[in-house]
Amino acid sequence: MGFTALGEGAGKLLHLPVPGSVLGLVLLWLALSVGAVRLSWLEAAADDLLGILGLLFVPATVGFVNYLSAGAAWGWWLLVMLTGLLCGAGVTGLLTSRWLGEDQ
Repeated sequence: MGFTALGEGAGKLLHLPVPGSVLGLVLLWLALSVGAVRLSWLEAAADDLLGILGLLFVPATVGFVNYLSAGAAWGWWLLVMLTGLLCGAGVTGLLTSRWLGEDQ
């Protein structure tokens, strides 16, 4: 939460066209890279969030579809979301297998 607040503050102070939460993630990544923050400090919370990750996208998806009045085109939206999900999961799987050294 601290990095999100820092990102929000930096975004407003510097008038950047990037959301503060994204800046906060960049700051967290930098802190992890230089060793100012240890991965073990975040691991338990990150695992908990990953466990409910799919649930976290439901309100955003419903709001997005509702905003665009895309109810009539649900088939196309479903295809787009499913394609994005499969591409994201596939890339994540490939990167993880290479990172863990289990490339087949």
